[in-house]
Amino acid sequence: MLAKFSKYLIIGALFILWMLFFDTNSWLVHRELNQEITKIEDNKQYYLNQISKDKKLVKKLQDTVELQKFARETYFLKKENEDIFIIEYDSSDTDG
Repeated sequence: MLAKFSKYLIIGALFILWMLFFDTNSWLVHRELNQEITKIEDNKQYYLNQISKDKKLVKKLQDTVELQKFARETYFLKKENEDIFIIEYDSSDTDG
């Protein structure tokens, strides 16, 4: 009777090992896929936030005054007979 029990125990252990590590639908494969799903969902949330920010910016830029302000600040555009001074702060100076 002990021989039959140990035979079933060995077969059961081999089956569990096979299913956990060697099968095409193994636990390792499922774990990797779940990690990938989590990463993709994080990317999705990031891009949804970016889309929301861009929609707000597009709505804001419908106004010509805001559009001019954006063009001046981002692309340093200017009107005729106008001088632009770009002030850069030295961030390495921490003496105050």
